Amino acid sequence: MSTRTSALDAVVFGVDIQSGDVRGDAPSYALAVYDGDEVSRDVVTHRKLRRLIDDEEPAIVATDNMYELAADKDQLIHFLGSLPTGTKLVQVTGAEQPEPLSRVAKRHGIPYGKEPMKEAEAAARLAAHNVGHEVSAFTDTTTVKVSRGRSTGKGGWSEDRYTRRIHGSVKKRAREVESELEDATLDYEKDVRESYGGYANAVFTVEAPPADIPVSRNRSGDVRVEIERERRDGIEFRPLAKRRDHVVVGIDPGTTTAVAIVSLEGEVLDVWSSRTSDTADVIEWIVERGRPIIVAADVTPMPETVEKFRRSFDAAGWTPATDLPIDEKQHRTRDQSYDDDHQRDAMAAALYAVDAHADQFERIARKLPPGVDRGEVTARVVAGKESVEAVLTDLEEDDDADEEPAKHEPRELTEEEKRIKDLKRQVDRLQSHVKTLEDRLDGKDDRIDDLEAELSAARREERREVRRDREVSRLERKANRLERERDEAREEVETLEKKVERMKALWKLDHSNFSDVSAKKEGLVPVKVVEKFTKGAIREADEQYGLAPGDVVYLRDASGAGKSTADLLAGFEPRVVLKDGGLSEIADEILFDEEIPVGPADDVAMQEVDELAVAREDDVEAVIDDWRERANARRRDRKLEMVDRLISEHRAGDNEA
Repeated sequence: MSTRTSALDAVVFGVDIQSGDVRGDAPSYALAVYDGDEVSRDVVTHRKLRRLIDDEEPAIVATDNMYELAADKDQLIHFLGSLPTGTKLVQVTGAEQPEPLSRVAKRHGIPYGKEPMKEAEAAARLAAHNVGHEVSAFTDTTTVKVSRGRSTGKGGWSEDRYTRRIHGSVKKRAREVESELEDATLDYEKDVRESYGGYANAVFTVEAPPADIPVSRNRSGDVRVEIERERRDGIEFRPLAKRRDHVVVGIDPGTTTAVAIVSLEGEVLDVWSSRTSDTADVIEWIVERGRPIIVAADVTPMPETVEKFRRSFDAAGWTPATDLPIDEKQHRTRDQSYDDDHQRDAMAAALYAVDAHADQFERIARKLPPGVDRGEVTARVVAGKESVEAVLTDLEEDDDADEEPAKHEPRELTEEEKRIKDLKRQVDRLQSHVKTLEDRLDGKDDRIDDLEAELSAARREERREVRRDREVSRLERKANRLERERDEAREEVETLEKKVERMKALWKLDHSNFSDVSAKKEGLVPVKVVEKFTKGAIREADEQYGLAPGDVVYLRDASGAGKSTADLLAGFEPRVVLKDGGLSEIADEILFDEEIPVGPADDVAMQEVDELAVAREDDVEAVIDDWRERANARRRDRKLEMVDRLISEHRAGDNEA
């Protein structure tokens, strides 16, 4: 397991020379782009490589030899100055005396091959794991210069006014830059040259790299802002990760986890405890302080939590023969400072582990030749269970197989190469000017885009206003319509309320046994009105106010009824049927057979109320009595007719005999 923390928060470019020479014509490079998961590969020219770096702004440009990217020191400094603000050049093979890339890759478990693309990929992966040194030619001091963006002219009537305007713009922009530096709480010094009531220029020396300064290089109208980093006297190498020696780690697990870091010589390097940190936090804290050879606990057997940490680092484990007593732990840590008992127990475990391996560490040190890393050999012997001799033999074989370290000494340039270098600088200046013009054009395009966006927004607002007005008009029309419907509904309600009152009166007449019916209305009877003697009219009357047995039914037009219509009416068993017009014979016969009285409506004095009516009880009884007399006479006539028919039939039979 690699114990290095990852530096990867963006892509890493791994670069190795593919063909040609940076000092000659048209070198090509193997480029491996590593994003932490996948690697994309390409072969690019030097110009395309620079363009990709500018466009994608990788976190790191990694190489095994920085002079594969620049012919000499001056070109290397120029290359470093042209890198984007957040991009670093990293030499993964070391500083002034680099190691072979194959040895570095093997040490950190990174795949390696001798092909340029394999070396480029190995460089990218190593840099992503914080292996190597950042190549720096600049300090963390940056100069921000605000000055005139154009000439003040060659004279004329308005030259002074024109110059004052330019210097006023420089002063205004300088104050804006100063305000931005103040807001960012950056330390700076200001040097101003005043002229014509304004500033000829203002120089800010800021103690911060360009990435931390909230001001960008630009040129706009009368003012330009230039940003330059302060150069060093030479090239400096900064390790990406601090050196982390091999150490012994003591851990006291529980609700509060404590960790102690002790060197192989028995010196307590650091101690820490926390109630809230998880396993990942503990591992990260340990990784930042060393590479564990032994993970120790103060109790036996080793707790499962401590065992997990041991396996994470592939380290050896140590536990005492029996649990360490408190008085022994206090005595062993008496010369150390700690915040709580958990830190004390962790320190005691680590110190006792060092004591237990002290003789072994000393034997290993005696067997090592000069120049061999003691910590690496000790780690492989203690944790890997290898012999010292086997480890030394393995290291010697690696050295024999490795390439010779690359020489990083720049050579003297020829006159032709110097001319080429000058021409390239001129091209760079012209390209910078072109970029300035393009930036100005981009600014104008941005202004046009802003104005078009404002115009579009105004048009959208106008359309919204039109839609709003239309919606208001529609809602007003709807409100007027609803008000009319409300007024009509109120009128209908009033009509229905009056009708309900009348129907209540009729209901009281129909239910005269209620005590609230007045005596003067007791001689009246309700009459159910049927407009025509048809099935549809009968059903409609039944739906509107109901036809029940014992009702008085008034047929406003009694003509034209057939058998089925008469049967339908007879099924309701009315008390009496009052009619206007003549009944059909079939209907008369059916009603007669069902003993339903039928009488003329003219014999009854009725008062109609909408679809209902009332009549005098005496008139209704008179009609019923009259029908009964007529019915009796009709039955007698039927009997006489039947007797006559029988006599006639009997006589006819005798005559035939």
